[in-house]
Amino acid sequence: MVVRSGTWVVAIVEDDTAMLKGVEGLLNAHGFVTETYASAEAFLERAAVSKASCLVLDIHLGGISGIELRRQLAAAGSRLPVIFMTAVDSEIIQRQAVEVGCIAFLHKPFPSGHLIEAIGKAVG
Repeated sequence: MVVRSGTWVVAIVEDDTAMLKGVEGLLNAHGFVTETYASAEAFLERAAVSKASCLVLDIHLGGISGIELRRQLAAAGSRLPVIFMTAVDSEIIQRQAVEVGCIAFLHKPFPSGHLIEAIGKAVG
């Protein structure tokens, strides 16, 4: 799938600075505009003004978890597509992610093409 990336804003919520910068760099290299947040709380503070077309969200964050953030967004009526990522290989966590609604569930480390493809599904 070809994504016209320059027209899409992707919000990234990741508390690992190296991972956050890595995903940001990957998406910027593919022409996406990015918004980065080091916590779910930081995203919530800016959610009302965010221009994001989709959300790339780590599940295990300090404070509010990625799954809880997705629940809060859904309760507020948000239909923002979510791509979850995690380093923890757990069927229970994956099931929870699917139950709260996600376009994709990626295990770190993942091939960069998988993230680009998932974003294509989210915004296409």
